[in-house]
Amino acid sequence: MTLARYIHPRTTALAPVFGRSPWLGLESDINRLFETALGDFAAPVFEHRFPVDLYEDKDNNYVRAELPGLTRDDISLEMVEGYLTINGDRKVTDDDGKVVETISLNRSIAVPDAVVADKITAAFEHGVLTVTLPKREEAKPKKITIAVN
Repeated sequence: MTLARYIHPRTTALAPVFGRSPWLGLESDINRLFETALGDFAAPVFEHRFPVDLYEDKDNNYVRAELPGLTRDDISLEMVEGYLTINGDRKVTDDDGKVVETISLNRSIAVPDAVVADKITAAFEHGVLTVTLPKREEAKPKKITIAVN
């Protein structure tokens, strides 16, 4: 089921006196087009999400998040039911050093089943958080030699 939103066209000063202008409503149609096409790109800004990089090598999966302006005490990590959740609180201060606003940042990432949850480590250096998720032995790639007769 698709929901459609009707926007009543606005009247503009450019509309001719006799009849309807073909340009009437074009602005609202273009706005609607950009809202639907670019809505997903603007969502992380409004939801206080931050980008993460996911990559792996033969032994580990890695999650890398840039969190400038935060300290180690501002960040918390949780691993619950196959999801790694990164939370952070950024404090905005005024000129006197008083905390004016606290912005909560969060991100949840699905973690593969092949990760050993007990051996997850994290490092925070120069505003970059790197979480290392070690793979289970059976999930690591194995090299098999082929005998030629």
